[in-house]
Amino acid sequence: MQFTKSRLWILFLMLPFFSAAQSTYLQQNSKHLHFIDRLEIRTGTISDLNFTSTKPYDRRYAIEWLGAKTDSMLGVKPLFFSTDTALKLSKTDAYNLRSLYLNNQEWYKGDRSVFNNKKLFLKNFYKTPAGLIEKYGSDYFVVVNPMVSYRQSVELNNTSQNIFLNQRGLNVRAGIGNKIGISAMAMDVQERGPEFVQNWIDSLNAVPGANFYKSFKKTAVDYMDARGTITFKAAKYINFQLGYDRNFIGNGYRSLFLSDFGGNNVFVKINTRVWKFNYQNLFMELQTTGKSNNNNNLLTKKYAAMHHLSMNVMPWLNVGLFEGVIFGRKDHFEFGYMNPIIFYRSIEGNLGSTDNAMIGADFKANLLNHVQLYGQLLLDELNIKELRKDRSWWGNKTGTQLGIKYIDVANISNLDAQLEWNRVRPFTYSHFDSISNYTHYNEPLAHPLGANFNELIAILRYQPTGKLNLTGKIIYWKQGLDSASGRNSGSDIFRLNGDGRTSSYGYTMLNGVKSTGINALFLASYEVYENIFIDANLLLRRFTKGSAAAQNTAMFGLGVRMNLWFREYDY
Repeated sequence: MQFTKSRLWILFLMLPFFSAAQSTYLQQNSKHLHFIDRLEIRTGTISDLNFTSTKPYDRRYAIEWLGAKTDSMLGVKPLFFSTDTALKLSKTDAYNLRSLYLNNQEWYKGDRSVFNNKKLFLKNFYKTPAGLIEKYGSDYFVVVNPMVSYRQSVELNNTSQNIFLNQRGLNVRAGIGNKIGISAMAMDVQERGPEFVQNWIDSLNAVPGANFYKSFKKTAVDYMDARGTITFKAAKYINFQLGYDRNFIGNGYRSLFLSDFGGNNVFVKINTRVWKFNYQNLFMELQTTGKSNNNNNLLTKKYAAMHHLSMNVMPWLNVGLFEGVIFGRKDHFEFGYMNPIIFYRSIEGNLGSTDNAMIGADFKANLLNHVQLYGQLLLDELNIKELRKDRSWWGNKTGTQLGIKYIDVANISNLDAQLEWNRVRPFTYSHFDSISNYTHYNEPLAHPLGANFNELIAILRYQPTGKLNLTGKIIYWKQGLDSASGRNSGSDIFRLNGDGRTSSYGYTMLNGVKSTGINALFLASYEVYENIFIDANLLLRRFTKGSAAAQNTAMFGLGVRMNLWFREYDY
């Protein structure tokens, strides 16, 4: 048996030596993600490469889809796709296109010298505006960049605390022998968020988007955000990625399947792209609880396996099927779940387990060159007999998402709107044991609110010039929370299904203590130089629970960041 396992590992390690040219992936919340989505909507079709229903996006596929072949595409000229459909770019989109090529030069097929700086920094640095150190060979490349961000904020209703964010790190991506793609980043973070973020950390013993952390200056936190992946192709259509990072499945602002809201995790991802199909297998190692300060206890592990099959059934329509399972064993993976094809419910039954399995479906439709409709349906548990008997049965565990994106609103170039509705019934994502709930490191794997909520999100983005981005966002939600007496309303996905559940019926949407929240955010970002932004942001939040006094937050901040995304408090 040991010999068989060793042979499997040797075969797995040898795969890169037989692989084809391999890419890395765009950074989480990259400034180019919305631009890629915009152009896909503008074409009125779904990319034949079928790479935009899961994140992060593959750099190579993004450039190939955009048809990066000649220098002429850097100007305001028609951009031709594989469909031979001409798409005329606005000046702002042309700016974004050039920026995308500049930041992914390893896949740009034209003359890279058009990106060169006229004057080099210390002769060897910043040969182009997008890289501190860049080297491109015939069969290799390496790009190294610093990551720096500092933001100072004032919480107007709580002036006794200094609200700040301080990030410093390094980012590297490389390709070796046209066979292996490597990306890595390490970032040290000190942060004190507004009071509601501090309350979140105290209640869950977790920092949103982070794993292990330490206390810093009493109410602030100190943590390391380190990520790394290695990618290679095992065959013409099969791509492997091993990493410590996060993934996202879906087309919306939120995801009911898998989001990147939580912290990093160890994963193996297999992507198979054939014709109009994209089939993703994702295997993850997760942590059952969180860890902070000087706690040296070894955390118990749990595991997840997920499938997502995405199909372009029409040139303008993409549909997907999802299944996932969260399970706990004594620090070992259940190899039955490694089968890339068979349904997890079948395996679960054969194993005699009660693991937390769920299925779902999603869709995306690009219409009229201006509109995209999208959505998700999640089924965690469903019993038709019980539903016919009483729709308030506690095990009616489902989630629904519907959304619309509308670009160039009122024919105003680069004014884009998005409206999204999310609804998750009570007890969805929770389970009979604490190990198999849909969480990692004391944070939800999907929606940050957990369950038993309705949420409406409205986003307006405007980019009047290439350098200036304006974003307004309003998030409104209602949720039923647990009562002081301990009755389980089904909103807390960390609680056991049977803990505090007084009956099997009577669990309608928003049952429990009624809570209402609204979070309004405004961000103005100006790109003073490639990937260097000055930000001004305003956050207004109001949260009420039952008859208690409302919790109000008003925060204004100014900051600068380099090669980093904007850190948001959108929950």
